[in-house]
Amino acid sequence: MSTTTKSDYLLLFRGNVWDRGLSPAQLQKVVSDWMAWFERLKEEGKCLGGHPLEEEGKVVSGKQGRTIADGPFAESKEAIGGYFYLQVADENEAIEIAKQCPGLEYGAVVEVRPVADICSIKQRTEEYSPGQLAEATA
Repeated sequence: MSTTTKSDYLLLFRGNVWDRGLSPAQLQKVVSDWMAWFERLKEEGKCLGGHPLEEEGKVVSGKQGRTIADGPFAESKEAIGGYFYLQVADENEAIEIAKQCPGLEYGAVVEVRPVADICSIKQRTEEYSPGQLAEATA
């Protein structure tokens, strides 16, 4: 008996100005097509969920989170407008799903990112020998 392993991917929808300039009919069609795409992927068991994101939030940085700034900014091509959480066979399937995004023909950008099993920083620390860790904390 063979088992098929699934891989987890995020589709990150980048940019939130691609819809500017669309007619009301075009906008209604792309939103309707997007929702139908999402619902179909959920029904097929390939999409575990997803959400749009508000256009602006806060960016926390600096030691102890001392710096709090507005952002990402609403007019940014790099801002993440939302995401889908996929569980699919492999990266190729995730890319094929991303290619179906109804917003692509209007300039939307979809980033396909694998979800890691373990944080890469944590993984690096686990690769250190106990002696290396002792030296680093001494």
